[in-house]
Amino acid sequence: MRRKLLLGGLVSAMLLALVGVAANPASAQQSVRLQYKTGATGATADQVEPWFNLVNSGTSAVPLSGVKIRYYFKADTGSPQYRFACSWAVVSCSTVTGTFGTLSPGTSTADRYLEVGFTSGNLAVGAQTGDLQLRFYRADWQRLTQSDDYSFGPARTTYGDWTKVTVHQNGALIWGTSPVGGGGGDPTPTPTPTITNPPGGSGVVFDDFAYSNADDPNISAHNWTVRTNSGGPGVPGAGWPKQNVTFPTVSGTNKALQLRAVTDGTASGTQQSEVLHQRKFLEGTYAARVKFSDTPVSGPDGDHVVQTFFTITPLAADMDPNYSEQDFEYLPNGGWGEPANIMYATSWETYRNEPWQAVNVHTEVRQSYAGWHDLVLQVSGGQIRYYIDGALFAEHGGDYYPETVQSVNFNLWFISGGLVGSSTSRDYVQQVDWFYHSKNEVVAPATVLSRVNNYRSASTTWVDTVPNS
Repeated sequence: MRRKLLLGGLVSAMLLALVGVAANPASAQQSVRLQYKTGATGATADQVEPWFNLVNSGTSAVPLSGVKIRYYFKADTGSPQYRFACSWAVVSCSTVTGTFGTLSPGTSTADRYLEVGFTSGNLAVGAQTGDLQLRFYRADWQRLTQSDDYSFGPARTTYGDWTKVTVHQNGALIWGTSPVGGGGGDPTPTPTPTITNPPGGSGVVFDDFAYSNADDPNISAHNWTVRTNSGGPGVPGAGWPKQNVTFPTVSGTNKALQLRAVTDGTASGTQQSEVLHQRKFLEGTYAARVKFSDTPVSGPDGDHVVQTFFTITPLAADMDPNYSEQDFEYLPNGGWGEPANIMYATSWETYRNEPWQAVNVHTEVRQSYAGWHDLVLQVSGGQIRYYIDGALFAEHGGDYYPETVQSVNFNLWFISGGLVGSSTSRDYVQQVDWFYHSKNEVVAPATVLSRVNNYRSASTTWVDTVPNS
């Protein structure tokens, strides 16, 4: 919801293959060399950011599935737990793994290590992996001290060979020097959720939004809530009146959910709207047909307005590890530093409001999305996939994968500080034709549309067989 951008911008062309480059000579024992730099140079940091690049200087290809990289560090006091994340990788973060191990006996600069591995891929002769932009942090999000860590190089802000990080191939040390002179220790799993593939559909929600008005008792009976409480996101002091949610007829007898946002440039004259379903959704497929608009229904154009479809677990406290969010967000007039139309797909691990710190990954396309669009979100097997009109728009995973049950939300709001300088009232709308969810089932976008059409052919306007969590 709030704009919260981190590392993780998609550079799709670089995800297609490993990059071949000339490499410096190396011995037979060190045919794979590791280059390192740090993305966080301070003595203390919110996150340790070791970035790696593997170079094959040997005479044969190296299967990456047999390669492990170990970064050694000294645990902070209090025996904290650590979590691993891949911010971005040329070889794709979906192929990169991270676990933590213990050195026994340890040293004054190392008693733990992060072990990075790969699920697939080959490193060709004379090739490199390219960027592996990695990070790890305390599960309680307290700051870490890294100045006493064996593998940390605060001056390493550009890539260079680094022997304080070791590389192992099929269990044998092939690069670097361990702080204890060997491999040391067996890795233990990082405390991230265990992901299993869903067994198949285990409940469905379908809503054709055939309600009379925002006071229709079936809205609450169907576990939707029309928001009226104050607070964020958006313009501080803005209202959320129930009457901004209506159900107009959009074709024939077909109705749609309509959200309205209006402003005269002042907080007291600004109204936003939101409709949300109960928290009981996690893995499976989410879909909605949404109509975005590039201009207001009336009044001057140019406000930074956000039109959304998203899932969310509320933030219980700053850097809450159980928080999650997956967003479709369309900004027809730009905002958050963007000058014009932009569509975001953003997946969240967590965040903190003051001072602002965001842990998310996002993909964006800068073009108009005015009109009706079929939006599909698949959450399954550790991967989050966003589709627009049947085409894959974004794919995220790792620590951004949700861990706790979420609600489904539609929201229309203004970015604080993004209103144009006019006192003339202007009116924006967003419409939602239908919503569909299949629990624990990956449903292709075309199949979603087929199922929705079957419901409509049978004059079925509401189904809910998803158990309450």
